[in-house]
This record gives sequence, structure tokens and C-alpha cells, in this order.
Amino acid sequence: MKFSNTIAFRYLFGKKNHNVVNLISYISMLGVGIGAMALIIILSAFNGLEQLVQSLYSSFDPEIRVEPAKGKFFDSTAVDYQALLDLEEVDTLSYSLEESVMLRYGDLQAFAKMKGTDNAFLQMSNMPIHIYRGSSTLYGPQKTPQMIAGYFVAQQINAQPGGVRPVNIYTANPNASGASLQTNAFFSKQIMTGGIFSINADFDREYIVVPLSFARDLLQRASALSSVDIQLQKGGSPERARDIIQSVVGEDFSVKTRYQLNEMLYKTNKTEKWITFLILTFVLVIATFNIIGSLTMLILDKKKDIGILKSMGADHQLLRTVFFKEGLLISIIGGGLGLILGLIVVWAQSEFKIVKLQGLLVDAYPVLINPYDILYIVIVISVIGSVAALIPPAVVLKRYARERIEL
Repeated sequence: MKFSNTIAFRYLFGKKNHNVVNLISYISMLGVGIGAMALIIILSAFNGLEQLVQSLYSSFDPEIRVEPAKGKFFDSTAVDYQALLDLEEVDTLSYSLEESVMLRYGDLQAFAKMKGTDNAFLQMSNMPIHIYRGSSTLYGPQKTPQMIAGYFVAQQINAQPGGVRPVNIYTANPNASGASLQTNAFFSKQIMTGGIFSINADFDREYIVVPLSFARDLLQRASALSSVDIQLQKGGSPERARDIIQSVVGEDFSVKTRYQLNEMLYKTNKTEKWITFLILTFVLVIATFNIIGSLTMLILDKKKDIGILKSMGADHQLLRTVFFKEGLLISIIGGGLGLILGLIVVWAQSEFKIVKLQGLLVDAYPVLINPYDILYIVIVISVIGSVAALIPPAVVLKRYARERIEL
């Protein structure tokens, strides 16, 4: 084995009879290196985007949400909240009542989803850091309720914190029918704008946040809730907590993790990542054709050496091993250098924010190195490199041996 290693290293780095063989060997390394570098950079970029999306949605969606299994609302007395708080996995509860509403401010109007909630939600969502203008409080002077509007919702009706006029909020009256439709088709209340938040486009164009009591008064549902949002203890497992909470609230309720609330979004991100991985792997396969060409030319270049080795007692298997190891060295060295350069690029982007982004809560393109991605890349390079390194020795040496016998 040491003999085959020595010969393989010598053939790779030693001077060949034809300089073109050296050039093709280095091009092979370069191709594998570029492929490996592209893989780690792009996968790290997808990881960074996934983390960014998770951070954006974690600002509004809870770790665990309890909703009615059927219908939109449930009576607040239907859940044993103390039993939930007694669970070691649970840290904080927040109560929400959501409904679609129409906003009117002067001559302008917009549709939005009203989220009636409490101060616990503001703490769970870190609302103060997302305030674009105004304050993050649900009550103004003299304990008057006020709303915190998403940026695009506020922009549609030109509502500003500190305005002198309240915003009119309308919602459909589900009990109106017949002749009463003309006069009682809607419930309405007025509320001042206390703040404007900016989290991401989905929430900014859809939500307004108001006190839970205000939402109940507007909907005329004195004890109704649409969900209970749960924040877990630090380090708690959402999947494990979900199963425990489900056993507490019973089958009348649906318990979902943050991942399940946005399952399609997360699955889309992962699907895009692995489709890109497969495409780049295919490009890497194409790049390894250079290894096949390089080894083929090397075998032809070393015909004299092969004859000398055979006369010294080297069998066919030893010769195959020598050239297989050389092909494997091209893949390992090229892939290893490419992987290291890729990691350096990702680190530089993380530390120095080289590629900038506009219009998001981050100032530079997010990247994140996942150790499993490195493992996958190493496995792919090893497998592809091994297959590419097997072909020329198996084919060319066999043909060369047959030619020698015929001679």
C-alpha cells in the first residue's frame, strides 16, 4: 500500500513527459475545487436565508399555538390555563382573538386582520424592536386602547401615531339578516393609532394589533378566543411540548408548532436548497470527466513505466490501485481546497458583510455554515471522485494488457 501511495503522489506532482498531462491534472483539481466551493457557499446562503425567515416569522408566530379543531373561536373557559402553566416546558401564555376587519381613516380604507391580544404577546414577539414609528403599547393616556398597525396597512390609510382622529374599524355582524342587514350589517368601533410595526411583508400588509378587550367589544364576544399562544422555556423541544400540551387541552383543540404553522414555507425553502444541491452535484459530475481524461492521458504517458513495473513483478491489481489513488488524490485535493476556500468566503461574508442587502431587517446577505452540509459535500466528492478514478485504470490498463499479450 505504501508503494502504491508513493507512486501515485509521484505521478501527480512529478513532471510528466508531456506538459499537457500536468495541465489537465491541474484543471481537474480546479474543476472539482470550484464545484466544492460553489456547493458550500450556496448551501450556506440557503441556510442563512432559512434562519432569517425563521427569525422573521418567530417575531409574530408563537413556538406553540393552540386553536379550536373546528370553527374560528372557542370559549375562554374551555381550556385549563393553570394546567398549561404548570407544565415544565411552558413559560408564558398569550391569548388572542383574530378576525378580518375593514379600516377607514378619512376617505381612505383598507382591509386587515385584527389581532386582539395582551402584553404577553408583545413580549413574546419582541414588538418594541420592530416598531417603525410610535410606541409598542396597547394603551395610551387614560388607559385608552390603541392599535399597532403593520407598516403597509398604515400606509394604505395614511394613519400615523399621534394623529388627532381615530381609525374606524368595521367587521361583519354574523347575526344580521333580512331587514336588519341595512342597519346592523357591521359592528364598528374607533381606536387611535399608537404605533406602526415592520416585521416582514406578510405581516406588515395584513395585521393590526389591538387590546384583547377592544377586539371582544368590537366582535361582541365577551369570552371568546381564537388561539392561545405559548412560549416555551429556553431550550425546550417544540415537538415534545406539542404532544404534552395536546394531551392537556384534548381533542377539541389543534396544537401546532411554529414549523407547522408555516409548513409550506419551510418545506419550500428546504426543497429549493436540495434541488440546488442536486444541480450543483450534477455540475460536479461533469467536472469530474476531466479526471477521467487526465488519468487516461497519464496511463498513456506512463506506458514505459508500466512496463518496467510489470517486469519488476507488479501485477495488474497494483497498477490499477496506483492510478485509482491518483484520481482519488485529484478529487480529494481539489475538493478539499475548494471546500476550504468556500468556508473562507462564507466566513468573510459573515464577518465583513461583503454582499449587501436592501429592504430587509438585515444589512447583508445572511450565511450560515451547517456541519452536515460539509459532510454531504465530502461524501459526494468522495463518491464521484472514486467512480471517476475507477474507470480509466479498469478500461485502459485492461486494453493495454491485452495489447501486450497480442504482441
